[in-house]
Amino acid sequence: MFLDLLARRNPDLLEATIALHQAGKLPANCYVLDLDAVEANARHFISEADKLGLKTFAMTKQVGRHSGFCQAAMAGGIKAAVAVDIACAVACKRAGMDIGHLGHLVQVPRFEAPLAANYLRPDFWTVFNMTKAREAAIASYAEGRDQALLARIQAESDIFYRGHEGGLAAEDITEVGDRFDALEGAHFAGITTFPALLFDQDTRKVKPTPNLATLSEAAEALAKAGRGNIEINAPGTTSSTVLAALAEAGATQCEPGNGLHGTTPLHAMEDLPELPAVCYLSEVSHSHADRAYCFGGGLYIDPVFPDYDVHAIVTKDPSHRPTASVEIPATSAIDYYGMIDATGALRPEPGDSVVFGFRGQAFVKRSFVAGVRGIASGAPQVTAIENSFGQFESWPDLR
Repeated sequence: MFLDLLARRNPDLLEATIALHQAGKLPANCYVLDLDAVEANARHFISEADKLGLKTFAMTKQVGRHSGFCQAAMAGGIKAAVAVDIACAVACKRAGMDIGHLGHLVQVPRFEAPLAANYLRPDFWTVFNMTKAREAAIASYAEGRDQALLARIQAESDIFYRGHEGGLAAEDITEVGDRFDALEGAHFAGITTFPALLFDQDTRKVKPTPNLATLSEAAEALAKAGRGNIEINAPGTTSSTVLAALAEAGATQCEPGNGLHGTTPLHAMEDLPELPAVCYLSEVSHSHADRAYCFGGGLYIDPVFPDYDVHAIVTKDPSHRPTASVEIPATSAIDYYGMIDATGALRPEPGDSVVFGFRGQAFVKRSFVAGVRGIASGAPQVTAIENSFGQFESWPDLR
């Protein structure tokens, strides 16, 4: 789905990826990042967010917490990250980013709270219950810190991805605030939910969820209780085009992830300001019957979209980019290989580059992630090849 978008809006990334692969500079099973485009996207995003008074934290999990991605986001003006979990926070910290938000999608485990308080030192720490609030407070107090806590809240009408459920009762938010403030080492700073926005397949638009209304109602209750200037964190499907709607709903924080590399669902439907800046690289391994097999490891179809016919570029020539249909293994199977249709005019050969356009989640796969600078200027150079924990992988020049 995003391959057509890349071919139209950032064909230089596709050409550079194939050329670098055929020169032995990039491995198969690799997400490739156009870091100059990421930096430009971040610069545009932060400009729009600053106009609306929104704090911006970058989500880096989709591209494997790559250090170059983190540094490109910082060069574009986004100085802090939102971490999906402790591993994500450590990778971003190692890359030089401050941790703006921790504990939201994945709570901080009990015995890792001291690490969070001592090393990560997040600006905001989300908790789902009072037990987690106390753990954060105890760890922060031991470090002489007074940690700002966000309460993840929920109401009966709210929606969650399966396995993401949890949070404090929204109707009790004023009491929750008081209980947080009574903790030594922490204080109540605001409220959050996920998802606040979602892509709607029927209208092909991004729409608010009931959760966003829950945040607004909780904020009103807090204001009536005398609490002003609270933080309202409202992540989900965040591109620069939705920021005005978030600000109008009262949000004070936003957390772009796919938006920074131009692969939110809305990017597949409309030309948004952010350029697509990531593709997935594989290589033909062998053939069997009427199919050619390409290496997997990072094959990922985001379930936000219904099933569709996946295509990839299959070629050795960066200037000639024919495509073929590719069958991706089901999520219940290990993606050792993708299977390329070889019944048409295209005859894939071992060693051919295979390039996909995915809305990826590299952190749940076993793929490499590579940063490339200089694509638009015609002098692409690989900056670093890392694993999905943002750790450097030395990669020899095979030529």
